[in-house]
Amino acid sequence: MLIYYLGLLYDIDMHKITDVDMEFDVLRENEKIAHENFCMLKDHNIVSIDFMGSIGAGKTAIIIKLAEKLRAKGKRVVAVAGDVTGEDDYIRMKNSGIETVNCNTGKDCHLTASMIHEKIHMMDLDSTDILFIENVGNLVCPADFPLGTDYRVVVISTTEGDDMVRKHPSIFIHSDVAILNKIDIADAVDVDPEVVVEDYRKLTNGNKEIFRTSVKKDIGLDDVLRKLGLY
Repeated sequence: MLIYYLGLLYDIDMHKITDVDMEFDVLRENEKIAHENFCMLKDHNIVSIDFMGSIGAGKTAIIIKLAEKLRAKGKRVVAVAGDVTGEDDYIRMKNSGIETVNCNTGKDCHLTASMIHEKIHMMDLDSTDILFIENVGNLVCPADFPLGTDYRVVVISTTEGDDMVRKHPSIFIHSDVAILNKIDIADAVDVDPEVVVEDYRKLTNGNKEIFRTSVKKDIGLDDVLRKLGLY
C-alpha cells in the first residue's frame, strides 16, 4: 500500500521513497472539463446555473421555488443536488417534483467539473431546458472550480450576518449573480441589508446587482429569473 505525504510517495513499509510529480494542474484540468460540459449543454440548448453558498443560506429552497415557477411556464427543469454525503437535499428536490440527480463529494468541499460531467451523462438532455446545480455548502472552495454552467450564483442569507461579502470576497467576484436571501427576517436577526448591498457594490465597482429575496414571501425571485434570462 502507498501513501502520499508532502509531495512524496511512501511505501507503507517505509522501505522506499519515490518522488511524485506534483506538476499536475488540477485547476487547469477542471477548466478543461468545465468547457466540455458547457459545450455539451449548449449543444442541447440547456441553460445551466451553479448555485453556491454556505449551509443554511437557502439554496435548496430557492432552487425548488424557481423550478416551480419555471415548470408553470412549461419549462423542463433538472437539478443536481451536491453534498458531501447524504440525500437530504436530493429528497427535498425530488419530492418537490424536480427530476434530480444526487452527487456526493465524499471529503471534497465543492463539486468539480468532472463530477458534473458524469452526472450529465445520466440525464436525458434532449428533454431538459434548464439545469440547476446546487453546490456543496461552502463559501470558499467552490469559487475556484467552475462547472461549465452559463451562470454562477452565490446565495447568502441575513441569518449569516452583514459581513459575508467582506469575509468571502472571492466567491462574489467569481459569481455572475448574488442573492441576499431571507430578507423577510432581517430585523429579527438584527442585520441591516444595506450594509451587505453596499459591501457588494464596492467589491464589484457597482457593476453587479445583489438581489434581495425571500422564498417564504416570494420576494425577488422573479427578478432573479429575469436576470438569468429565464423569464
